[in-house]
Amino acid sequence: MEKEQDQNLRDNQTTSEKSKEADQAQNPAENEDSQFENNKNTLEENNKDLSLEDKIKELEDKLTRSFAEMENQRRRFQKEREDAYEYGGFAFAKEALSLIDNLERSKNILENDEKLKETDALRKTLEHFDIIYKDLISIFNKNNIKQIDSLNKKLDPNYHQAMMEIEDDTKEAGTIIQEIQKGFTIKDRLLRPSLVGVSKKTKKETSKNQENKEN
Repeated sequence: MEKEQDQNLRDNQTTSEKSKEADQAQNPAENEDSQFENNKNTLEENNKDLSLEDKIKELEDKLTRSFAEMENQRRRFQKEREDAYEYGGFAFAKEALSLIDNLERSKNILENDEKLKETDALRKTLEHFDIIYKDLISIFNKNNIKQIDSLNKKLDPNYHQAMMEIEDDTKEAGTIIQEIQKGFTIKDRLLRPSLVGVSKKTKKETSKNQENKEN
């Protein structure tokens, strides 16, 4: 009796499996839809993962740019602070140069005054002018404000501004032979250029040099 029941159970399982296979064989479209749905679900899961990775990369990129911008701002602020410390007196120093200019003009006027020439009053006045001038230059030097060395130097557009050309065959062309107004620097920055006159060859000397080149 038990053997017959076991046999019937196995027969039912076999029949059920065969029935499923038959159904699958009879309904291929449903099988394809089921497979497509499974693939779609898998693809959506993968897309979710990729989207999360992209978001993380985007956030990392934004953070990197933010940190870079903050660093640039910090450096800019540091540079501005250093410039303010180093060159904070730039405008004041430039204005103060007028004291030296006026002192030199006054001295020249007195020296060329025919009524005062060869007088003790002029001599003493000029001595006082020289003392004041030296004191001013000393104060400037202590604050890294220095005169530009110009006379007998080659013209340098970074420090000199040519105001005229003067014929002089004893000097190489472009040599500074006259200083109209003194130039100054403050540390490594130009405060104002020197106004100068530079030498040039006379027409006779220029013609002679041209003939030598041709020969």
